[in-house]
Amino acid sequence: MAQTDFFTQTLFSVMTNLKKEQPKQLNPLLPGYAFDVFLVSGLTPIEKGGALDFMIDRPNGMKGYIINLTVQGEGRVFYGPHAFTVKPGDLLLFPPEAVHYYGRAESSDSWYHRWVYFRPRAYWADWLKWPDAVQKVGRLCLSDPACFEEFDQLFQTIELTHKQVRPMSEQLAMNQLEQLLIRCFELSSLAERVPMDHRVLEACQIMSSALGEEISIEGLAERVFLSPSRLAHLFREQMGVSIVRWREDQRIIRAKQLLHTTLLPIAVIAQQIGYDDQLYFSRVFKKRVGVSPSEYRKSSSLL
Repeated sequence: MAQTDFFTQTLFSVMTNLKKEQPKQLNPLLPGYAFDVFLVSGLTPIEKGGALDFMIDRPNGMKGYIINLTVQGEGRVFYGPHAFTVKPGDLLLFPPEAVHYYGRAESSDSWYHRWVYFRPRAYWADWLKWPDAVQKVGRLCLSDPACFEEFDQLFQTIELTHKQVRPMSEQLAMNQLEQLLIRCFELSSLAERVPMDHRVLEACQIMSSALGEEISIEGLAERVFLSPSRLAHLFREQMGVSIVRWREDQRIIRAKQLLHTTLLPIAVIAQQIGYDDQLYFSRVFKKRVGVSPSEYRKSSSLL
C-alpha cells in the first residue's frame, strides 16, 4: 500500500512540474492567452471555417478593457434578446467584468476587427462611460467614411508602436490610445453622459499622489466624505474594478516606468510605490507582468 502511495505521489509531482513548465500561450488571438499585460493590440481576421472561426466566450469578462473596431464583414455579439450585429465602422467598448460573447455573424463570410486591450490611466474614467450600451458593452457607430479611416489608422498606429523594439513603446502606445479614447468621447452624445462622481475622482487623485503610502479604505472614505461601503460600491461601479485592484494597477505602472528609466535598486522602487517587502513586491510584479522586476529591467536595457 505504501508503495502505491509513493508511486501516486511521484506521478502527481511529475505531472504538476510538467504543467508548470508548459510554455505560455503567446498569441492573443488563441484561447489560453493570459492578457497579463497593460496594453496589447492587434487585428483578428476571421474567415468562415478558418482557425479563428469560433465564438469568444468569457462569462466573467476580463480584468481590463477592450475597444474593438469592425473593419470588414460582420460580427455577432451576445445571444437571445441582447444579440446585435456589428458592421464596418462599429466600435465596441468592453469594460472589466462585462460578459464577452462574440464571433462571426452567420450571415457573413468574414469578420475582421481591430482591438486594443488595456488597463486605463486614472483620469480616463470619464472617457470610458459610453452612453449607448448593451449588457455594459458600449457602442459607437462611425458613419462618416473619413472618420472611419481616421479611427482605422489610429488602431494601426497603436499596434505598430506597441510592437516596436524600444524602451518606451508601451508608454507611447498608451498616449496614442488616449487620443483614440478622446476622439470617441468627442463623437458620442455628451448630453446623455452621466459625469463621474467627483468623490471617486478625488479618491483616485489622493491615491495617485501617494502611491507609496498605505491609505486604508476607511481613511480614504473619510477624506472624500463617504462611508467605506458607499465609496467601495461607487468606485467599483464607476471604475470597473475595486479600490485595491486599481491602486495595485497604478503601482505596477509606476514600477515599470522606474525600472525603464532609472537605475534605482529594486528594493528602493518597491518602497517608493508602497511595498516594504521586496520579495512580496517581486511576486506581485511577476504575477501581473509575467516576469520578475530584474528580468523586466534586463529586457528593457537590451532594447
